[in-house]
Amino acid sequence: MTKEGLFLDGVTIALEGRVLVSLTCRVAPGEVLTVMGPSGAGKSSLLAYLGGFLEPAFTARGRALVDGVEITALPAEERHVGILFQDPLLFPHMSVAGNLMFALPESVKGRAERMRHAEAALAGVEMAGMGDRDPATLSGGQKARVALARVLVSEPRMLLLDEPFSKLDMELRQQMRMLVFSKARESGLPVLLVTHDEADAKAAGGEIVRIGE
Repeated sequence: MTKEGLFLDGVTIALEGRVLVSLTCRVAPGEVLTVMGPSGAGKSSLLAYLGGFLEPAFTARGRALVDGVEITALPAEERHVGILFQDPLLFPHMSVAGNLMFALPESVKGRAERMRHAEAALAGVEMAGMGDRDPATLSGGQKARVALARVLVSEPRMLLLDEPFSKLDMELRQQMRMLVFSKARESGLPVLLVTHDEADAKAAGGEIVRIGE
């Protein structure tokens, strides 16, 4: 399938008649669109609309297409949108590898093959050999890497980033930015980043849209 990236076609989100977001733009494969604005401006609502979990209090219209597929016409579980939040949200009752195996597509058959995919994904985020670890024993930076690996193994069409660097210290933040954006480029995934941080936007290197100002 030809990669066309993300196309937001007249996406408008309103709350009680007040328009929060109104966007028409393209994000090429591997590129990042950064959406900035104060709290309550509608940044997270945009991600929720694309992910398929927008609260019913909001009204939304417009289409989002990824590689020509209109994801906004699909139920959430069929959109194949990868999301990274502020918190890594790893499953505490599963090992690190178990977290990744849970996210693998059903097309990867057999426990050994699924484990091989999980280990390869961990190696790809510099976490090789850590599959047996309990997530509770990981540092904040390691958890963030596992969360990224888990999103990537799910074979998403695009990445949504909801301030995923905000809880990391300065040095880790810089490392994770570089890792996330390089993985997106490698995989040809269009990325939509929501952030308050100008340094995030600068590191992303793409177009910046400011809302609610």
